[in-house]
Amino acid sequence: MFYQAELDFLLSILHKLHLQAQLLTPETQPEHPLDFGLRAFLGRSDEYRLALEHFSHWCRPNTICKTTDNYGCSYISLLLPDTPGPTALIIGPYTSEIPDRGQLLEAAERLSIPPRDFSQLEKYYSNVPVMTDESVLFSILNTFAERIWGSGTAYEIVDINQELSDPFVPLPNAVRDSPAELLMNMQVMEQRYAFENELIRTVSQGLVHRAEQMVSNFSQMSFEQRMGDPVRNIKNYSIICNTILRKAAEQGGVHPVYLDSVSSDFAHRIEAVRSVRSGQEMLAEMIRSYCRLVKKHSTRQYSAMVQRTIAYIDSDLSADLRLQTLAQLQNINASYLSTLFKKETGQTVTDHINIKRMEHAAYLLQATRLQVQSIAQHCGISDANYFSKLFKKHTGMTPVEYRTRMDSNL
Repeated sequence: MFYQAELDFLLSILHKLHLQAQLLTPETQPEHPLDFGLRAFLGRSDEYRLALEHFSHWCRPNTICKTTDNYGCSYISLLLPDTPGPTALIIGPYTSEIPDRGQLLEAAERLSIPPRDFSQLEKYYSNVPVMTDESVLFSILNTFAERIWGSGTAYEIVDINQELSDPFVPLPNAVRDSPAELLMNMQVMEQRYAFENELIRTVSQGLVHRAEQMVSNFSQMSFEQRMGDPVRNIKNYSIICNTILRKAAEQGGVHPVYLDSVSSDFAHRIEAVRSVRSGQEMLAEMIRSYCRLVKKHSTRQYSAMVQRTIAYIDSDLSADLRLQTLAQLQNINASYLSTLFKKETGQTVTDHINIKRMEHAAYLLQATRLQVQSIAQHCGISDANYFSKLFKKHTGMTPVEYRTRMDSNL
């Protein structure tokens, strides 16, 4: 092979990373069990043998394939070029994190492993390498792939989880749904897609009341079961929803500066879901949040300049928000920005800023015990006396009177 030296070097690096790497052909048996013997331990050797007979299902030309099996272990496969017969480099297993005892107990229950064998399962996972940052591994593989396939555009990297639920369980090709079952599945999918399309329309228009009605349907919806773990299914669907809701809110005129924060927050919360019920509750909250985001921050009726100005003001009320500064940020004339802003919003830039600052001040007075001076600074006003006068002008009460009124209403 013209790349033998590079292959030897790659195998050496993988060995240093404690990653198992084997060369496999359809005619040969792997020197060591690809799964470290897990399926043999579970009495599921048939799964393993069947996968080896379907070599072509999980190796493709000019492709780095990655998949994570139902046991939480990841594998990477490359079909090597310029070999006498189909030869694949199989890397793995490895995990992205060290599972804690609670996760292992849940895995044991899902895999029907009796308590007497739990210690063996712990021992198995303790021997599986952990790659908390896969970027290093894929940087190495990308370099190798460019060498064996010619360039960075001559190959692709794919995750085949959606095509194979387990790299050691090939897709069935003999099982077919009956016509009645197929029709029923089509109807279920049509209903789900119709629900999602209606959801996009609802969020893009900021219709909170309609979103509230749709939330009640979540407990009745049948989510597509792409994986055996129902919690993983609700997480996967939540990831999809987070994406389409973000796009819906963007269509509704919400600037990305707001969307990124909300989307990132839900992305972290999705992975913390531990039950189907908590996942459904979070999905309902996700819908409401994006809908309220459109209701509060939609600027689709404004020009791009005014949209950016409003977004910058909202992003930090304590910043330098003078008209000249706001204009310089966009390389436009201050007078032009002032005229355009008043024409489109009906407010001067200064009035809009003051309204936003007083709204934020009212929130801080009610939600925190910060001193009035501190609240004034958080709102971008250094003079506490001026702040108090401005607050009274907008609310009819001084900050102290407003806080007292709010406290009495609790």
